[in-house]
Amino acid sequence: MENGIKLSAIGQVHAADGGFSLVLNKALIPALGGLNGFSYLNVLWWANLFDNEDGRSVLTFEKLYTNAPDILGIFATRSPVRPNPICLSVVSVSHIDYDNGIISIPYIDAEDGSPILDIKPYHPATDRVKEPSVPDWCSHWPQWLEDSAVFDWEAEFVNAR
Repeated sequence: MENGIKLSAIGQVHAADGGFSLVLNKALIPALGGLNGFSYLNVLWWANLFDNEDGRSVLTFEKLYTNAPDILGIFATRSPVRPNPICLSVVSVSHIDYDNGIISIPYIDAEDGSPILDIKPYHPATDRVKEPSVPDWCSHWPQWLEDSAVFDWEAEFVNAR
């Protein structure tokens, strides 16, 4: 345990049949109690495909987004390439199988097999901000998660086209 930090995966992301699921380790199934009624969850997951010395040493990107500054610090991005490849995703809950520890979700920006570090309920009182500000280079991005599904994200990345 380095610096007093100990992390253990609580489950894995699974991708199948056009959807995704969060599959908990069997011993943690009781931790799902009380989630019924929450329509969204915050999922902290480990970007295991980027967990290497090179990925952890990246501190800046050159012109990552079309309208971004020429050099962008890693903490101004949601890239999985970072000193600690911890990612946060807000997901919509389709169904919770309390007997088998499976949360069905329509989408998550994680790869199949990504380790899940934690799940927390999305709650407007603690997770929503009335008037957040963002830099000009990304101020035209959608204001709501639901609008992100139809936004042309590919056009935002310099090397996407």
